[in-house]
Amino acid sequence: MDVRIVGPVLEIETIAEGHGIRELTDLRERYGRGSWRKKKGIATIKLPDGSTAQAEVHWYEAHGIGKVKMKLKRWL
Repeated sequence: MDVRIVGPVLEIETIAEGHGIRELTDLRERYGRGSWRKKKGIATIKLPDGSTAQAEVHWYEAHGIGKVKMKLKRWL
């Protein structure tokens, strides 16, 4: 599905960090070493038909690397 985030991501929470992240080895191989954290938040998503909806999104981020592997988890 071709969707994109419009506006800021709100209610950001850290849900895992360091060795608590299952994909830590893959993240380090692909993007480099860093203080990795898995985060979640609420974002407004723009759908292909032009309408918008709220959704929960998850992603990984590390200082100096930024947000990677953003996933839409559920509609709100």
